[in-house]
Amino acid sequence: MFKNWRRKRLLERESIPDELWNGALAACPVLARLSADELGRLRALALLFLHEKRFEPAQGFAITDDMRARIAVLGCVPILNLGFDCYDTFVSVVVYPDEFLVRDREVVDEDGVVHTGDDLLSGEAWEQGPVLLAWSEIEQSGKGEGYNVVVHELAHKIDMLNGEVDGVPPLHAGMRLAEWTAAFDDAYEDLLEQLDRDEEPWLDPYAAEDPAEFFAVCSEMFFDVPERFAAEYPGVYAQLAAFYKQDPASSVRARGV
Repeated sequence: MFKNWRRKRLLERESIPDELWNGALAACPVLARLSADELGRLRALALLFLHEKRFEPAQGFAITDDMRARIAVLGCVPILNLGFDCYDTFVSVVVYPDEFLVRDREVVDEDGVVHTGDDLLSGEAWEQGPVLLAWSEIEQSGKGEGYNVVVHELAHKIDMLNGEVDGVPPLHAGMRLAEWTAAFDDAYEDLLEQLDRDEEPWLDPYAAEDPAEFFAVCSEMFFDVPERFAAEYPGVYAQLAAFYKQDPASSVRARGV
């Protein structure tokens, strides 16, 4: 109750400055599909994000207010109709200037063999920990080109809300796990088969890493190129529309953007 009171009080007293807000909108063309009401709610959620999350620079990077605002705005698109409580499980957002190297990472393959190697990452979401993002990749996000590292990593955080990171977030009442699983499994297997045939899939091949990455990549596509995603993966699109409580493809058609 105190948390809700504090947030309500903040929203009554403050707002993201127009210069920062307009700059974030200009940098993210995909937001043009949102209605005035949706933009108002997004602005409020982004304000909460700016106040409750701690932005931490990595490798001596200087984070500006414009950068914080853009991250907050992009990050709150998935929770536009879900509420800010979805992000209560983390506090820190670590921002690197560019893609960052994670050394000696252990990966267990499907045969149970452990492999160790270095990974060059554009972002990462830690269980019970921070979100890590590369600013160079954020600058490419939300352009309507099928890429959004902020949405990708925060989709992982949403996936973590019910425990295991498995590509199945906590579904709402009325949503059926069997329908979600059928839609995602069919699309995931289709992607794996395309790659096995050495075909170049429309979806980023990184989505084939595991079901959790498939969910995160599909979330990127859902918000960044919704019409094309709905055409390519109608079953997955329908499940994400029900989960995120948004229908961006219809918004694009209705607003002609």
